Amino acid sequence: MEQDQKRPDCFGILDIVFPMREHGLRASPETCIMCPHKTQCLRAAMEKPAGVTVREEMVDRAYDSGTINFLARWSKRKYLHKMKKKG
Repeated sequence: MEQDQKRPDCFGILDIVFPMREHGLRASPETCIMCPHKTQCLRAAMEKPAGVTVREEMVDRAYDSGTINFLARWSKRKYLHKMKKKG
């Protein structure tokens, strides 16, 4: 529990630790890259419902680039939709 008290206020907040950039991709800001909590922080952010949205973005980019086909996209999006419903 002591480690939780040392975490910054921004810990696990997806829009702060992994924001959307102007080119349409997400990237961590320089301040997050230097933070000793960066790995746990990003994992915590991705476990929240907003993390499902990031995964949906990744699936859509993979489909748009031709890396996955329609059926794979549909299957992954269906799974992610179920994850969103669970909360």
